[in-house]
Amino acid sequence: MSTDLYGGAAGTVTATVERGPRIAAVLIAFGWHLAINLPAVLGAWSQYRLPWLVGAGWLVFGAVGVVASVNLLRGRPSPAWPLVGVLLAVDVLVFACVPGPLVFGSANFGWATLGWFVLLLLWGRRIPALVATLAVGAAIALVGVLTLRGTGAADLSRYAMAVYGNATLPIAMMVAVNLLGTLAGSTARAAAARTAIETERAAAGRMHQSRRDRLAALDRTAGAILTDLAQGRADPADPGVQRRCALEASRLRRLIAESDDVPDPLLHELRACVDVVERNGLPVDFVAVGTLPPLPVEIRRQLAEPLTSTLAAATRWARLTVVGQPDEVVVSLTTPGTSTITTDPAGPAEPAAGAADAVTGTEVEYVYEENEELVWVQTRWRAA
Repeated sequence: MSTDLYGGAAGTVTATVERGPRIAAVLIAFGWHLAINLPAVLGAWSQYRLPWLVGAGWLVFGAVGVVASVNLLRGRPSPAWPLVGVLLAVDVLVFACVPGPLVFGSANFGWATLGWFVLLLLWGRRIPALVATLAVGAAIALVGVLTLRGTGAADLSRYAMAVYGNATLPIAMMVAVNLLGTLAGSTARAAAARTAIETERAAAGRMHQSRRDRLAALDRTAGAILTDLAQGRADPADPGVQRRCALEASRLRRLIAESDDVPDPLLHELRACVDVVERNGLPVDFVAVGTLPPLPVEIRRQLAEPLTSTLAAATRWARLTVVGQPDEVVVSLTTPGTSTITTDPAGPAEPAAGAADAVTGTEVEYVYEENEELVWVQTRWRAA
């Protein structure tokens, strides 16, 4: 499995794990804004310098929070910094309208709620971005406190406690969420890698067993003709015996060639079959056109097996053509018709235990045609 796939799995798991904290952050922000800020604003309405301006600021705060919450819950990014600028502007506006006695109360809603709404906007970003924004909010609050309350020690102490309380919880939540996302992503990547290794191991085991089964089948068929030759029941000069030997040799060479690490495995396996019949004096014109896509062993086997049988039965010449495209591979064999080939010598290749369907979602098409002059065999694979 590729690194991109690992990253995709990690991203999916992280988003799932963060779903709960995202909902919690939205509930905290709006619970504070509605249950605490709204009654305080209404209760201090007559004490504000410009109450309608404060009310508009409360609505703008809520609207920014709605945009941030919807995007956060849907996993979409928000225009964070412009909206953060809007929140800071509302904070300045409220400080300008609030009277001195209400600076540290909930009526001064911008200062107390800024951290939670900024958290919604900066979710998933680095912690320094949140800290920097809260630092700007603290600077605005300091100017407001000094302007409205003066430089008394008690007020400065209350200011320090308010800054600590307003900043600690949002920062702690972002730290916890980032750590949770990192751990979830690491766990997902490790699980995906482990699954890929187990899948590859299982595939290798199935492949090994398949090769053992085919080798056992070749041992039976090739052993039978060798036994007949050794015991004199088969004549080496008999063309039929020669074709049987060529067919078994081609199958064995192709089985060996399947495990070779070469750029074009299908061409390599077909070339191994062609070499066998060429050594027996049959001229073979082998033509490859295009670029072959990566194909699993099961598909290559179904593409080559029917042609191997027909090629072994050819007596005068043969032309083997391979045409490759990204989503299709066509292999065809043409050879003169003879009296010894009157029916389909191979028949459709048997799928390897349904492996082709499992890997590609489609089967290899097989066509066999014969007339008095030519025999034509074609196998075709198309991507699903």
